[in-house]
Amino acid sequence: MTESLKERLDWGSLLPLRLQANQVADGVWAGSHKSPRKGAGIEFGGHRDYVAGDDLRWLDRHALMRHGKLMVRQFETETDRTLYLVLDASRSMAFRSKRAASAKLAYSALLAAALSRVALRGGDPVGIDWLARGQNRTLVASAGRDTFDRVITALEATSAEDSPNEAELGRLLARVARRAPRGAIVVFFSDLIDLPANAPEAFSALGARERSVVAVRVLDPVEADFPFDEPVLLRASEANTLVETDGALARQGYLSALEALTVRWQEQLLPQGGRVIRARTSDDPVQIVRDILRALTRRIL
Repeated sequence: MTESLKERLDWGSLLPLRLQANQVADGVWAGSHKSPRKGAGIEFGGHRDYVAGDDLRWLDRHALMRHGKLMVRQFETETDRTLYLVLDASRSMAFRSKRAASAKLAYSALLAAALSRVALRGGDPVGIDWLARGQNRTLVASAGRDTFDRVITALEATSAEDSPNEAELGRLLARVARRAPRGAIVVFFSDLIDLPANAPEAFSALGARERSVVAVRVLDPVEADFPFDEPVLLRASEANTLVETDGALARQGYLSALEALTVRWQEQLLPQGGRVIRARTSDDPVQIVRDILRALTRRIL
């Protein structure tokens, strides 16, 4: 069981990732009329004449009807604002129930890819890091023409590993702090489960140097609801431990503990201007990306 989680991530219906991420990003843009930050690369900045080779998605049909010529929408960038994505790649993130479209880590990768697409369209650099034991790879932030290809390749290669211990967590987040410059946006995708006890405090510290921090708590619907009314056999995500319990009796205690954990994260992030976004793998990813952008709007503007 352990090896199967490490070797293969359950993507479910989320492949091909490139196509899915582009569709989510297009859905976000279709319903968005406000920049996620003042001066962001994705802030509307007027029109210019169409030039051969321009992205046809930004043709303005209303301008065509008014002026009788092809025009494209422009987006202003006063300063680059780095988007730095951190994915929890611990084994609990590889879980997928029958009610879910994919594993939690795969769903997180889709959200990360869509956010990357939105940022890169505005010329903002994107970087990625993974939080798990033994994870040494990182995608240095850039905004080049091939960055989205590199993002997709890196995310598709994601696998689940053991959770980091407290010392490893410190080293990993120190690396994020070095690579995410002043004013960066740091988005952490995690179920917030099986992390070291100091994880909320350690992550909230990334809010220094005017960074914006958001934690996206991604749960499987079964984890979020615990819909068991009869005896159920539970397996630990990083061990072979099996626990049999009565679902109906355990539900309230489990849900209370889950809520307390989420509230603790929220209490740590709020003083830094951050917040926790709640997501299930059954949720529309377009809506979750919009929720993340709204959270950043409230933090930055």
